[in-house]
Parts: sequence; structure tokens; C-alpha cells
Amino acid sequence: MNSIRSIGLALALGVGLIGLSGIATTSEDDRVLALLTIDGAIGPATSDYFVRGVEQAEDEGAGLIVLVMDTPGGLVASTRDIIKAILSSPIPVVTYVSPSGSRAASAGTYILYASHIAAMAPATNLGAATPVSPGGAPGAPQEKPDEADDDENGETKDDAPDPSTTLERKGINDMVAYIRGLAELRGRNADWAEDAVRNAVSLSANEAVEKNVVDLTADNLTDLLEQIDGRVVDVGGVDKTLDTKGLVIERIEPDWRTRLLATLTDPTVAYFLMLIGIYGLMFEGYNPGAIVPGVVGAICLLMALYAFQILSVNYAGLGLILLGLILMVSEIFVPSFGALGIGGIIAFVVGSIILMDTDVPGFGVDRALIGTIAALGGSLVMAIVWFAVRARQMPVVTGQQELVGSLAEAVSDFDGKGTVFVHGENWTARSAHAIQRGDTVKIVAINGLQLEVEHYPGGGKS
Repeated sequence: MNSIRSIGLALALGVGLIGLSGIATTSEDDRVLALLTIDGAIGPATSDYFVRGVEQAEDEGAGLIVLVMDTPGGLVASTRDIIKAILSSPIPVVTYVSPSGSRAASAGTYILYASHIAAMAPATNLGAATPVSPGGAPGAPQEKPDEADDDENGETKDDAPDPSTTLERKGINDMVAYIRGLAELRGRNADWAEDAVRNAVSLSANEAVEKNVVDLTADNLTDLLEQIDGRVVDVGGVDKTLDTKGLVIERIEPDWRTRLLATLTDPTVAYFLMLIGIYGLMFEGYNPGAIVPGVVGAICLLMALYAFQILSVNYAGLGLILLGLILMVSEIFVPSFGALGIGGIIAFVVGSIILMDTDVPGFGVDRALIGTIAALGGSLVMAIVWFAVRARQMPVVTGQQELVGSLAEAVSDFDGKGTVFVHGENWTARSAHAIQRGDTVKIVAINGLQLEVEHYPGGGKS
């Protein structure tokens, strides 16, 4: 009986130790650092990745989120989504511009200002946050190299852009108010933030620390974690002390959904999908029942339209592309000796160039792809014109008119009217001169069912 109790006690103790071990392990695993990375232009896929990454970090009980960033700018809607996720996150977010040589231009500047901790690696820069697109997206600033100058503080500064239209002024003022609000929330330099929007100024990492634009510079991630350990940050109105010692780094990589979205919202991919979709539906229309072109075309076109709905698209450009493709295809069925085809190429190229209604880096259609497709379309049009001209110059090879110029053989002697043999048939023929049986004659005209012939100088059989 005692042995049974001993065994039971040992089992209970073992289960208890396992439970404690599990609790300790869970507690240790809770002390993780969720590491996210943004490398490139900020778009719909980037914001989706970051928002889902923050949610995953919350689910896993992460103690800190570090965003390693290198970006030339991005779309305003996607940037705002990222900032909303940072502001509503119950976990402190540290944005770190790294590695050396990276930048947080335009949209990246807004994200730095929104973060609980803003850090930069040596030889990095931020700023140039002047909106350049009609929607006020924080894209790359318009460069004026001849007018660029350095002010007394060493800042790279362009002459203030002249927002000549009401829409441009609204866009700039909106973004100024937005970044000033972020600066006031985090206790950072609001005046410089406004200058970055209005005048496209930029700062190096060390200057940014001196001007209270960012909190610190760090050589690497380890150095960053050491420097921010013990700092107090305001997270949702509650002061939190950062404890970065012993954090387990967990990289959050984009999942299949984010990668698919990134592919679909690539302007070049969306553009190519649109072309496949339009050509597929056209081919199906000219060949009813082919099925495959119609199915593939419909799927590709819907995916392209989904991408265009997310991206900033100029619908006048989209209309010109569609018109150009229709005109080029029409050249095949209604030969106009190049008029339709050339007009189609011009419409297609102009529409492709103005399709993406933004100057944000990374969100334009590849000009090489436009040129390639235009060259292929132009080659097709020129080939059609060449075949059309060649066909007009070739002799008729079918019907009665094909007989004109052919050689025939006289079936009998006749002077005026008789019978000749041509192409396996006997025809009634008329000649102004006497013809002997077996002579070779040449057909010079056709009057109804009667051939006009004349003696062929070469003689012999036809």
C-alpha cells in the first residue's frame, strides 16, 4: 500500500514539475521580440504584412516589436494603415532604419514619427516628405538639383515647392497637420517635421538625433536593444518600461497571402495581367467556343482590376490602353494600311505611360515592358500592312479573272470564233486572226462566257 502511495506521490510530483516547467517555459517564451522588415516602397502588401505582423505579435504575447526599415516612400493609404496599427498597438513599436546606407524617405519619416522609439543606423537618412501625387501621398520629392542648397544647419534643402492648385495645397496642409500631430504625440521636433513636408528637407542620422527627430543611433540590433533597455514609453496612455534583456528574437516573415498580394499589386504584373485578360476575351469573342482563352482572360482581367482598385490608377490611361488594343486588333480584320494600327500603338503607349497616377518610386509600369509590347504590336501592324500591299500587287489566282493572261490550245481551226482548251475545260473563244488547230493562244479578256484570244508568239502546246 505504501509503495502504491509512493508511486502516486511521485507521479503527482512529476506532473507538478512538468506543469511548473511548462509555465516557466511559457513565461520565458512570452519574452519575445517580434522582428518585422520593410525593404522597398510601401504599398498595400506592405501594410497588410505589418498589420498582420502586429496582430501575430499580440497573439504570441510579444514584449516588443522592432520594425527594420529601408524605404524610398510609399502610398498614403498604406502608410496611414501602418501608422494606425502602431498607434493602436498594445506592444511598444521600435522603428529602426537599418542597415547603414538605408533611408526612411517620405512615408518612412511619418512611420518613424509615429513609433514609440525611433532609431537609425549610422550613414542613414530620413526626410523629403513632400507629397507629390494628386492624393497627397508621401512620395519622393520633386528634385531641383540646380536650386538645391545647404542651410546654416547643414540640412539639405530645396526651394519650397509652389503648390499652385487648391488640391495640392490641401494635400500638403493635410500631411503637415498629420505629421505635426504625430510629432506632438511622441514629443519630437514638430517644426522640422513640417519643414520636411513643405520644403522636402532631409537629415542624416546624427543630425536627426541632435534635432530631436529620432531618439538614438545604433550600430546594430544588439546595440539598439541595449540602449533602449529601461526606457519608459507611452503605450496607449500607459507608461511602460522596456525590458529588452534576454528577449528571444522571432522574425515574422510575409505569409503566402501577403506574397500573393505583393505580386498582384506590382504595377508591372497588374499591367501584364490586364493585357492577357483583354486579349483572352478578344480571342474568345472572335473564336466562340474556344473556352480556354475566355476563362484565362476573365480570371486575369479580374485580378488586374482588383490590383487597380488598390493602386492609384489613372482611368484615362486605362481607357487609352483599351482603345489602343482594340484598334491594333481591328487592323487584322479591317485592313486600313496602318491607320488603325498606328493610331492604336500611339494610344496604347500614351495610356501605358500615364496609367499609374503617382510618382511614388516602385509604383510605375516598367517602361521596358511598355516598349517591348509596343514594339511587338507595331511589328504586327507593319506585317499586316505589308501583306495587304503584297496581296493587292499579286495577280488574281481564283475566279474567271484568273484566266486573263493564261495560255490556251486551239481545239480546231477557226477564223473569228472557235473553241480553245484551258485548265481542263473547253471555252468558246474569239480571235481577230485565223487560228490553226493545236496553236497556242493567249487569253486577253473575258466577255461573259466567251474568251478573247490572240496568237501566242511562242507557239507550241500550252
